[in-house]
Amino acid sequence: MKAAYLLVGLMVTASTAMARESDKPLPRAEVFQKVIECRAIPDATLRLSCYDAQVARLDEAAARKEVVVVDQAEVKKTRKGLFGFNFNDLGLFGGGDGDDEEEGVSQIESTVRTARQNASAKWTIILEDGAKWVQIDTTTIRAPQPGQSIKIRKASMGSFFANVNGQHAIRMMRQN
Repeated sequence: MKAAYLLVGLMVTASTAMARESDKPLPRAEVFQKVIECRAIPDATLRLSCYDAQVARLDEAAARKEVVVVDQAEVKKTRKGLFGFNFNDLGLFGGGDGDDEEEGVSQIESTVRTARQNASAKWTIILEDGAKWVQIDTTTIRAPQPGQSIKIRKASMGSFFANVNGQHAIRMMRQN
């Protein structure tokens, strides 16, 4: 019973924090909304019965992976992993102008896993986490080597600047 209240409290806290950050209310899954609606029942016995039934349904939905509960730290971790993609229309990740900066994801630092140059002398760099970045300008740099550091930060018009091992920046876009 205490676990049910704790679960509901965590979900409400996480969704409230995410909604507050994006200034848009997040849509709630129906199974979660039913748990929230139990609060309005004035009779304690009926309210507890409602909570028990709805939390059981919520637990079943979670077991079937129809509903996933994550905390704010997991959202931040996911946003960092998706750095370079535009998910502003998805309220789940915060969305909205300026959110990346508020979340501390205006740049990432990683390590080069592999790098190769195409026929146009543009680099494709794979980071340690598997993210693939492709050069879109014609700036030349020394060949990136596995294990070297790379810092990628936002630039204009949906592109990004990457500094490999402290060299001057090249303009890149995320490909996968």
